[in-house]
Amino acid sequence: MDKMKLYDELLIVEKHLGSMLAQIKDMKDVVDSLVEENLNLELENQHLRDKLAKQEQAEDDKQELSKSRLNLEKLYEQGFHVCRDFYGSRRENQEECVFCSSMIYGK
Repeated sequence: MDKMKLYDELLIVEKHLGSMLAQIKDMKDVVDSLVEENLNLELENQHLRDKLAKQEQAEDDKQELSKSRLNLEKLYEQGFHVCRDFYGSRRENQEECVFCSSMIYGK
């Protein structure tokens, strides 16, 4: 085989390999972005499932309360104490009150 012809063919192969390498790099970049997007969507999906489960649990818990406890809970959510010690007074900055919670949700 002629040395020049062999050299020319090697140059052609080199060009093809360079082109294929550039295509592979572009494909890799696309796959990387798809993997990252997929991971973000999976995390968001899990957060939404957790939030939905908490919401369903809260609804189930509310349905288990008697009518009078539901009324106490409504007052509490409006910012008032429903416990014996502070009944009717406003809760500052909507802070939680253990006594009120035990009054509403205690068994």
